[in-house]
Order: sequence, then structure tokens, then C-alpha cells
Amino acid sequence: MKTVEIIGYKRETLGKKSAKDLRAEGLAPCVIYGGEEPIHFAVPMYLFKDIIYTPEVCFVNINIEGVEKTAIIQDYQLHPISEVLLHADFLELNENKPIKMEVPVKFVGSSPGMQMGGKLVAKLRKIKVKALPANMPENVEVSIEGLELGKSVRVGAIEAKDYEILYNDSVTVGSIAIPRALRSAMDAAAE
Repeated sequence: MKTVEIIGYKRETLGKKSAKDLRAEGLAPCVIYGGEEPIHFAVPMYLFKDIIYTPEVCFVNINIEGVEKTAIIQDYQLHPISEVLLHADFLELNENKPIKMEVPVKFVGSSPGMQMGGKLVAKLRKIKVKALPANMPENVEVSIEGLELGKSVRVGAIEAKDYEILYNDSVTVGSIAIPRALRSAMDAAAE
């Protein structure tokens, strides 16, 4: 899995006023959980562009004044209008403890339904998986080989290697939709 490096600075004071002052300086207040106790720190906001503003998922190597931690972003809050980062929570990784992450779906293969003019409709863009950090996939590959017009692929059809998918097997991941023009042509041919 891809790893992004960020550098943080320990926060001396906590609270709303302190967080507001940090944001005014271009820093995002952050917390890392999962160790013995939470660590409060601040990170320049521009370092989050490779973590938040991308469809990919990654591990984050956080250097807080010389102390390095490997983590994942657990949660973040954006301003509702300006979309400026308000706060970020990280979860420290432990090699022997499984973690849960939402991983992007990647459709692979060619479908006979698409070759006939159908359109692939992704019902899920990300799938929640549980795995050890070493086994966490960058994306979940979903095969659409042999998918005809109007048919769909479900979570139960995904081959999970070294990770567990946390969705019901009957949840639809993607389907081949029949375009309106093709549907009317098929109806005319049937008559």
C-alpha cells in the first residue's frame, strides 16, 4: 500500500481557541489514537492533499518532532462552505491488529454486455474491508467477465485474498445497464 509522509508539531494547548488559532496559521489540528495515549499535534493543511483529496487510500507516516508513527486517517472534518480541513483523526497501526478501511473498487475484465452497448454502473465506489496492515489491498478488484446486459455482480462474487469484506454477500457492486436507445431497439426487434 502507498505511504504518504507528513510532518507534525506537538500542540502545547488544546481547545477551541487554540484550534482556531492553528487554522488561521494554515495548520490543521490532529489527534492520533491507538497508542498508549492520544497524541495531539498540528500539520500544515497543504500536506493533506495526497491523503484526503484523492480517491486512493494510503498509510500515513507521521513525524511528530522526531517521533515517527505509522497510521491511517480515521476521520476528518471539512468546513461546510470553504471545504477547508477543520480537524483530522488518525489511528496508529499495530502489525498484529486488524484494521478496517474503505478501499476503492476496481472493475477488471471485459463484459459481453458492454461490448453490446451496455454501460457499467458502479453501485459501490468503495468497499469496507478488514485486514492486517501488511495485507491491506490498495483496491478491491471486481471481475466483470461474462456479465451480460441487465446483469449485476455482487459482493459474494469477489475473491478476497488475505482480507475480509464487511458487506453482505447480496449487496450489488456494479451492473451493466441497458441504454435507452438500445432498449428501444431491442423492443422493436422483439415485435
